[in-house]
This record gives sequence, C-alpha cells and structure tokens, in this order.
Amino acid sequence: MILLPAKQIETLKNVLDTGNAIILKIVDIMMMFAPYGVVFALIVTLIAEAPSIDMFKALAMYAVTVVLGLLVLVYGVYTMFVYFFGKMNPVKFFKAILPAQLLGFSTSSSAATLPATMECAEENLHIRKDVLSFVLPIGATINMDGTCLYQGVAAIFIAQVMGYDLTTAQQLSVIATATLASIGAAAVPGAGILMLVIGLESIGVNPAGIALIFAVDRPLDMLRTATDVSGDSMVALLMNRFSTAKANPPQIGDK
Repeated sequence: MILLPAKQIETLKNVLDTGNAIILKIVDIMMMFAPYGVVFALIVTLIAEAPSIDMFKALAMYAVTVVLGLLVLVYGVYTMFVYFFGKMNPVKFFKAILPAQLLGFSTSSSAATLPATMECAEENLHIRKDVLSFVLPIGATINMDGTCLYQGVAAIFIAQVMGYDLTTAQQLSVIATATLASIGAAAVPGAGILMLVIGLESIGVNPAGIALIFAVDRPLDMLRTATDVSGDSMVALLMNRFSTAKANPPQIGDK
C-alpha cells in the first residue's frame, strides 16, 4: 500500500480504518459491561464458594500489600532518584506531574495518558521536546514498574491461597518473569492481569487462581497505572538532565 499511489489505496484504507473503529467500539462496550460481570459473576461465585471469612481477610491484606509497595516505589525510590540524580525538589516534581497521575488513575492506561504526560513534562518540568518525545512513548510501553510489582505480589498470593509451597528458586522465577511480563504488557486497562498468566505458569500454578483477585484488581490497576506514569516522567527528567550536561560540558575556567 505504501508503494502504490494514494488514490489507488484510498478505498481499502477507508475500509481498514472503519474496521479498526468498529473493533475499538466493541472493546469499549465490553469494558463498560466488565465491572458488572465481575460483581455479579466472579465475586458472587467467590462468596458462595469461600470456605470462611479468612479468604476476604487474605484478599484485603493482598490489596494493602500492593498499595504499600506502590507508595514506597513512588514516594520512596522515585523521590530519591529525582532529588539525587534529577537535582529537583520532589514536591515540585510530583506537583508538576499530578494532572498526568490523575488521568492515569482514571483511565488505567499509560497509552491514553501519554498526551497529558508529555504536556506535563514539557510545560511543568521544562523537559526538552526531543527528549520527552523519545523517552515517554517508549516508557509508556516498556517501563511499567507498578505492573511488575503487582504481578510479583499477585503470583505469590495466588500460589499461597491455592496451597502451593514455593521454593526460593520459584520465587526468584516469579521476580524474573514479572519483570519480563511487565515489559511486554500492553499499555491498556487490564493488560497486567493477562500477563500474570505467564508468571503463574512459570511456577506451575493453575492460572484459574487469577479469579481470586478480580474483585480488587480494578482499583489496583488504576494505582499501578499512576505509578507507571510517574516512573516515565522520572526517567524523562533524568534523561533531560544528563543529556543536557553531556551536550554542554563545562569549559576551562568555568566555576
């Protein structure tokens, strides 16, 4: 199609564009009904089959563990990188990217949040356009720290609930698989839970156990997307600083 004149492929291009729009609308409709399916099917089944209230206590502890991990990652690890390597006040940094974080929280999609992330990086963090236009699109695809953390915790939780006794080698395998799976996960809502299947199969755990965490996955998905957006902005800040310093090395006689 690229090699042919535009007029010859215009009709086929319109057909493909229309088909793409139809598929996206079908996905939108499915996502609209997904929460009701989770509530009235998965959660009801979980309640009916739960042996005791201990299941819900374990699920609550799982959610709290993921949330605490994400908070430590964002306001602990990212803060140190911003302060020591980015040479920027962390409070100013998080205030600058707050609109992107809120949009990522509401959409649960790094790809959908990308325009807002780029706008915050350019206008609030004053990152060069050539840096943010390269770093942020790549980061939205492969830099998913929140998803990586979530998959590791989720895999261990599901294994424990289903009665699997994981060895140290299997736990290390979970870490490695979660890292690789987070890189390959699509920047769309719910992609992390699909990639969790790979992590569970790598340690011999039945992927059907994913149903155990469906009840709390949506809010956790929103939080880990906000974490991913924060990580992308942090990397862009560091790349902007180091690339600027390399492009303008200090001259002899500079103080």
